[in-house]
Amino acid sequence: MKRLITFASILIIASSFLLFKKEKPVFYIIGDSTVRNGDGTGKNNQMGWGTVIIPFFDTTKIDVRNHAIGGRSSRTFITEGRWNKILETLKEGDYVIMQFGHNDAGPLDDTARARGTIKGIGEDSTEIYNPIRKIKEVVHSYGWYMRRYVKEAKAKNAIPIMCSLIPRENWKDGKVVRSADSYALWAKQIAEQEGAYFIDLNELISAKYEEMGEQEVHKFFPADHTHTNLEGAKLNAEIVAKALKKINPGKIKNYMTK
Repeated sequence: MKRLITFASILIIASSFLLFKKEKPVFYIIGDSTVRNGDGTGKNNQMGWGTVIIPFFDTTKIDVRNHAIGGRSSRTFITEGRWNKILETLKEGDYVIMQFGHNDAGPLDDTARARGTIKGIGEDSTEIYNPIRKIKEVVHSYGWYMRRYVKEAKAKNAIPIMCSLIPRENWKDGKVVRSADSYALWAKQIAEQEGAYFIDLNELISAKYEEMGEQEVHKFFPADHTHTNLEGAKLNAEIVAKALKKINPGKIKNYMTK
């Protein structure tokens, strides 16, 4: 009888431990093809930095989930329901790192993509007919959508980290052409206004490219001037990881490899 009681007690304790065991935090990554290209295998010789950043994390302590997808803007990642899907599981102590901008400059209502946003961070909006979704849609500014990501992440007690978009391989007089007066600036402004962490990837990567030189950097872009190959993605992921350790949002260094 005593043995039965003891065994039953052990089962109850074990069950309680499993029930109340704290879930690992999740590091969510959202963005466009420069963050995750295609199916993430690099079969088209194009790779996003989010696909190769996992080795910088101790996955026994934190889950890394790359939800970035090619072709999306700050607007369409929301309108396609991808952000709401993340919100369903987003919890206190999770992280959301976001990088949009490359596709936001497109048309608002063309028949090919209909993914553009209004330039800037204001409250401007316009109603359009979306020929892809076949509905009327109110389109807002880039800043409006980025602000929404931050606010809704914080409402879940998650930690938002905003990145400026990585630079394209465009050079002028030996310097990488930056987006310091447009999307990179707007991302920084929203992060400051909404109290999000900020990583200026546009500047950090541009500076690294200039240090390496145009000829060497050109090897990272075999297909076009926007998408890196595996080696370029690894370099960008390393820059992201170093920046994360430096700003240490939510003590994320505790979840990262040394």
